[in-house]
Amino acid sequence: MSNMMYRAAVLSTIMEEMERDPNVVVLGEDVVGGMGTEGGPEAIGGIWSTSTGLYDRFGATRVIDTPISESAIVGAAAGLALSGKRPIAELMFADFIGVSLDQIWNQIAKFRYMFGGKTRCPAVIRMAYGAGYNAAAQHSQSVHQILTGMPGLKVVMPTTPADVKGLLRTAIRDDDPVIFLEHKALYATTGEVPDDRDFMIPFGHARLSRAGGDVTIISSGLLLGMCEAVADKLKGEGIGCDVIDLRTTSPLDEETILDSVEVTGRVVVVDEAPPRCGLGADLCALVAEKAFSSLKAPPLQVTPPHTPIPFARELESAYLPSVDKIEAAVRRVLAWR
Repeated sequence: MSNMMYRAAVLSTIMEEMERDPNVVVLGEDVVGGMGTEGGPEAIGGIWSTSTGLYDRFGATRVIDTPISESAIVGAAAGLALSGKRPIAELMFADFIGVSLDQIWNQIAKFRYMFGGKTRCPAVIRMAYGAGYNAAAQHSQSVHQILTGMPGLKVVMPTTPADVKGLLRTAIRDDDPVIFLEHKALYATTGEVPDDRDFMIPFGHARLSRAGGDVTIISSGLLLGMCEAVADKLKGEGIGCDVIDLRTTSPLDEETILDSVEVTGRVVVVDEAPPRCGLGADLCALVAEKAFSSLKAPPLQVTPPHTPIPFARELESAYLPSVDKIEAAVRRVLAWR
């Protein structure tokens, strides 16, 4: 095991897979890493420092700087995938998927189905998402609910460096298109990761990060740490919380969720996306439909309001879920009679 930053787990996994498979290629804006900066062209390694050293190691035919055009990046990734390559395309911000939706929604997500399973499109589209940096409405969004609703895509949201290693490797080796969402506020977090270069985590397998028995809390990404903090606090009061880290939203690990709810009978879903037609609403509907007889209280969502993300620090803090909001929701379902 090694202690590693989240961003380093991204980089090292890409490096290892490029060394293992010559068909793996990387493309995106500034993935070469900051030409003209002090320390050489790769001193930065892209805006998130997740491509440092790739160009020097693999050259211009496998590490490709692109124009500022998300539609071109994803379109090129689709063409590469259909031609036998395994592209890893980076979009600097998930907010910019709008200009590449035709390539994602109508092309890469549908190729296998439109041609009767006779073709494949093994493209990985990496995106940084999430708020917390006061980057305003166009650079702070969580878009997983949009992408999860597109059949044909696998959607991954790793929380820990170990999950980054296992899930990204699985994504790169998968024969279907994968959306890999990395929360910006997690890039500098650290954790233990396996040294095994074949370490993989299968999609559709959630992680139980806390085990209790009184209430089920479901989340992923940055907000999972808040859920764990609430669980740890309530444990001191004799209240046990199951905290489920989804890891992937498509495929979804329904079994882990429903098994927990059958025991606890109480559910709180914590999500960074707005509530309407979102992941939180979908999970509440899942529980109501498939575990209704086990419920002791209505399922609750903790989400931002249905508004664009504000810029001011105080407003953004008020907008986002927080430890206090999550704790209040948990106490509310526990008090239901």
